[in-house]
Amino acid sequence: MAEISSNALKDGLTSARLKLVRAEAAFAPELRDYSLRNREHLQPWEPARPDSFFELEAVKNRLGAMSRDNALGNAVHWLLTRRDSAEVIGECHFTNIVRGPFQACHLGFSLAKHAQGQGLMQEALTVAIPHVFNDVGLHRIMANYRPENIRSGQLLKRLGFEREGLARAYLKINGAWADHVLTSLINPSATS
Repeated sequence: MAEISSNALKDGLTSARLKLVRAEAAFAPELRDYSLRNREHLQPWEPARPDSFFELEAVKNRLGAMSRDNALGNAVHWLLTRRDSAEVIGECHFTNIVRGPFQACHLGFSLAKHAQGQGLMQEALTVAIPHVFNDVGLHRIMANYRPENIRSGQLLKRLGFEREGLARAYLKINGAWADHVLTSLINPSATS
């Protein structure tokens, strides 16, 4: 696996209103607070989470694993904060990076309930996606969402993701197998 050595991963990315900081254990209290404050808000879109998922040590362990995946080039995990605050208001993850002839990954994201409707996730992904294409060198980003998650579907469409199909009973979300719309975005600088 190619190691991601970009300064952007080390130093983070910025947009007009946001900082995208690399996931690491130092952010465990902030990520724990984000997860607890948004537990009910995110529950319909995520796997069922036991109470132990929200314990500080479990959050530190997850962030440690994310940091290792970042360093190994297996994923790119970002935490979103406002430029003037360390409060985590969202996450975006480019995971399951596959090299070789595929050069692809999966995108996942979430945003705090109080930050919805302000264009913040679009702003974050508008800087993160070019990083993944240009600095990480990927060809395809895949993002899948539940058909009833209208906001995510609209966001992905605005970002240029194209619908590729529907996967029946694709992921176990909130305790039940759920259908997902499959979308992807191809690196615009890719050559045939």
